[in-house]
Amino acid sequence: ADWVNIVPITAAGEVVFIRQFRHGNEAITLEIPGGMVDPGEDPQVAAVRECLEESGYEAGKVESLGVLSPNPAVFPNSLHTFVARDCRQVTDIANTSTEHTEVVLIGLDELPDLMQSGEIDHALVVATLWRLLYLEQR
Repeated sequence: ADWVNIVPITAAGEVVFIRQFRHGNEAITLEIPGGMVDPGEDPQVAAVRECLEESGYEAGKVESLGVLSPNPAVFPNSLHTFVARDCRQVTDIANTSTEHTEVVLIGLDELPDLMQSGEIDHALVVATLWRLLYLEQR
Protein backbone atom coordinates (compact mmCIF):
# COMPACT_ATOMS: atom_id res chain seq x y z
CA ALA A 1 0.00 0.00 0.00
CA ASP A 2 1.03 3.59 -0.49
CA TRP A 3 2.12 5.49 2.59
CA VAL A 4 1.93 9.10 3.79
CA ASN A 5 4.07 11.29 6.02
CA ILE A 6 2.98 14.72 7.18
CA VAL A 7 5.00 17.44 8.90
CA PRO A 8 2.53 19.31 11.13
CA ILE A 9 3.76 22.78 12.08
CA THR A 10 2.02 24.91 14.71
CA ALA A 11 1.45 28.65 14.39
CA ALA A 12 4.41 29.06 16.78
CA GLY A 13 6.69 27.26 14.29
CA GLU A 14 6.98 24.00 16.21
CA VAL A 15 6.86 20.63 14.48
CA VAL A 16 4.51 18.07 16.00
CA PHE A 17 6.40 14.82 16.55
CA ILE A 18 5.29 11.46 17.92
CA ARG A 19 7.51 9.56 20.34
CA GLN A 20 6.73 5.84 20.27
CA PHE A 21 8.16 2.38 20.76
CA ARG A 22 8.96 0.52 17.53
CA HIS A 23 9.05 -3.27 17.75
CA GLY A 24 11.29 -3.70 14.68
CA ASN A 25 14.33 -2.08 16.24
CA GLU A 26 13.09 -2.33 19.84
CA ALA A 27 13.64 1.37 20.43
CA ILE A 28 11.71 4.51 21.19
CA THR A 29 11.66 6.69 18.09
CA LEU A 30 10.87 10.28 17.26
CA GLU A 31 8.73 10.50 14.12
CA ILE A 32 6.21 12.66 12.32
CA PRO A 33 2.66 11.36 11.82
CA GLY A 34 2.22 8.92 8.97
CA GLY A 35 0.60 5.72 7.89
CA MET A 36 -0.97 3.71 5.12
CA VAL A 37 -3.33 5.11 2.51
CA ASP A 38 -6.61 3.20 2.60
CA PRO A 39 -7.82 1.70 -0.71
CA GLY A 40 -9.37 4.47 -2.83
CA GLU A 41 -8.34 7.17 -0.35
CA ASP A 42 -6.67 10.36 -1.58
CA PRO A 43 -3.13 10.58 -0.08
CA GLN A 44 -3.70 14.12 1.23
CA VAL A 45 -6.87 12.99 2.99
CA ALA A 46 -4.91 10.08 4.48
CA ALA A 47 -2.17 12.43 5.71
CA VAL A 48 -4.68 14.73 7.42
CA ARG A 49 -6.41 11.70 8.99
CA GLU A 50 -3.13 10.22 10.26
CA CYS A 51 -2.09 13.58 11.70
CA LEU A 52 -5.28 13.88 13.74
CA GLU A 53 -5.29 10.22 14.85
CA GLU A 54 -1.64 10.08 15.87
CA SER A 55 -1.18 13.53 17.38
CA GLY A 56 -4.59 15.06 18.13
CA TYR A 57 -3.55 18.01 15.94
CA GLU A 58 -5.76 19.26 13.14
CA ALA A 59 -3.87 19.99 9.93
CA GLY A 60 -4.05 23.58 8.75
CA LYS A 61 -3.03 24.54 5.22
CA VAL A 62 -1.69 21.34 3.60
CA GLU A 63 0.76 21.25 0.70
CA SER A 64 2.60 18.41 -1.01
CA LEU A 65 6.33 17.94 -0.56
CA GLY A 66 6.36 15.37 -3.35
CA VAL A 67 6.34 11.61 -3.76
CA LEU A 68 9.20 9.22 -2.93
CA SER A 69 9.84 5.53 -3.70
CA PRO A 70 10.62 3.97 -0.31
CA ASN A 71 12.34 0.86 -1.68
CA PRO A 72 11.97 0.53 -5.47
CA ALA A 73 14.22 -2.54 -5.60
CA VAL A 74 11.60 -4.55 -3.72
CA PHE A 75 8.28 -2.65 -3.54
CA PRO A 76 6.20 -0.71 -6.07
CA ASN A 77 4.51 1.57 -3.49
CA SER A 78 4.98 5.31 -2.98
CA LEU A 79 5.44 7.63 -0.02
CA HIS A 80 3.39 10.81 -0.38
CA THR A 81 4.89 13.61 1.72
CA PHE A 82 3.10 16.70 3.01
CA VAL A 83 3.53 19.72 5.25
CA ALA A 84 0.63 21.23 7.19
CA ARG A 85 0.92 24.74 8.60
CA ASP A 86 -1.03 26.42 11.42
CA CYS A 87 -1.85 23.09 13.06
CA ARG A 88 -3.62 23.12 16.39
CA GLN A 89 -4.46 20.51 18.99
CA VAL A 90 -8.17 19.71 18.91
CA THR A 91 -8.42 16.27 20.52
CA ASP A 92 -6.50 13.55 22.34
CA ILE A 93 -4.30 10.99 20.59
CA ALA A 94 -6.30 8.01 19.27
CA ASN A 95 -3.99 5.22 20.47
CA THR A 96 -5.05 1.62 20.01
CA SER A 97 -4.64 -0.95 22.79
CA THR A 98 -1.18 -1.89 21.45
CA GLU A 99 0.12 1.67 21.01
CA HIS A 100 1.48 4.18 23.48
CA THR A 101 2.58 7.45 21.96
CA GLU A 102 3.24 10.96 23.14
CA VAL A 103 3.44 14.29 21.32
CA VAL A 104 6.69 16.24 21.34
CA LEU A 105 6.93 19.77 19.91
CA ILE A 106 10.28 20.68 18.33
CA GLY A 107 11.39 23.90 16.67
CA LEU A 108 12.17 23.79 12.93
CA ASP A 109 15.67 25.11 13.64
CA GLU A 110 16.44 22.04 15.80
CA LEU A 111 15.71 19.48 13.07
CA PRO A 112 19.09 19.37 11.27
CA ASP A 113 20.97 18.63 14.50
CA LEU A 114 18.46 15.96 15.56
CA MET A 115 18.77 14.22 12.20
CA GLN A 116 22.58 14.48 12.12
CA SER A 117 22.87 13.11 15.67
CA GLY A 118 20.57 10.16 14.92
CA GLU A 119 17.87 11.21 17.39
CA ILE A 120 15.58 11.24 14.34
CA ASP A 121 16.72 8.23 12.30
CA HIS A 122 13.68 6.80 10.49
CA ALA A 123 14.80 7.06 6.85
CA LEU A 124 11.39 8.02 5.44
CA VAL A 125 10.92 10.65 8.13
CA VAL A 126 14.39 12.07 7.52
CA ALA A 127 13.78 12.23 3.76
CA THR A 128 10.51 14.09 4.33
CA LEU A 129 12.10 16.55 6.77
CA TRP A 130 15.08 17.27 4.49
CA ARG A 131 12.62 18.00 1.66
CA LEU A 132 10.79 20.46 3.88
CA LEU A 133 13.97 22.17 5.07
CA TYR A 134 15.21 22.49 1.48
CA LEU A 135 11.96 24.15 0.42
CA GLU A 136 12.03 26.45 3.46
CA GLN A 137 15.44 27.79 2.37
CA ARG A 138 14.22 28.76 -1.10
